[in-house]
Amino acid sequence: MRSFKTTAFAAALTASALMPLAPLQAAPGHSGGHGHGHGSAAIGEPGKAAEASRTVTIVMGDNYYEPERIEVSAGETIRFIVQNKGEFLHEFNIATPEMHAAHQKEMAVMFEHGMLTPTRIDHEMMKMDHSKMGMSHSRKHDDPNSVLLEPGQSGELVWKFPSSGTLEFACNIPGHYETGMVGAVQFRAGSARK
Repeated sequence: MRSFKTTAFAAALTASALMPLAPLQAAPGHSGGHGHGHGSAAIGEPGKAAEASRTVTIVMGDNYYEPERIEVSAGETIRFIVQNKGEFLHEFNIATPEMHAAHQKEMAVMFEHGMLTPTRIDHEMMKMDHSKMGMSHSRKHDDPNSVLLEPGQSGELVWKFPSSGTLEFACNIPGHYETGMVGAVQFRAGSARK
């Protein structure tokens, strides 16, 4: 099953890499972040590791997450350990579907300008003044609701969820969301686990 998904993923990645990209600007009111500036109260806030009720390990492959769904309680703080076991650059981003759509456009611009490649992050390009490229703000990928990892890397994210909402975790690198790198956040009835 994975071999078919991997082939479909590679085809979608190749197709998205060949698509011409028009210069894109950030959405109005965007703070310069990627996914956290659009109605952040709707998705929660950065949490403190000492307040986490549990640790959840997220494995990213080249077109999937394990697990594919996360159950959370209202107000729960979770420490996520994120591992990229794929051959490509991947992201774990907690947001609403609308926020993911906006972030996908931002990530496409980062690819277009060489800040990201299919397998790596160009940290020097991320530090540059991007106004010369027609971008209105910094393109650093450093929001607290997101972890961007090169192949073989691991990272951590601690997140305090809101009381309810429609949330997903997704990879917003061009072509990845469309090939299945999206998972559901489901809210349980009751208060946060201690």
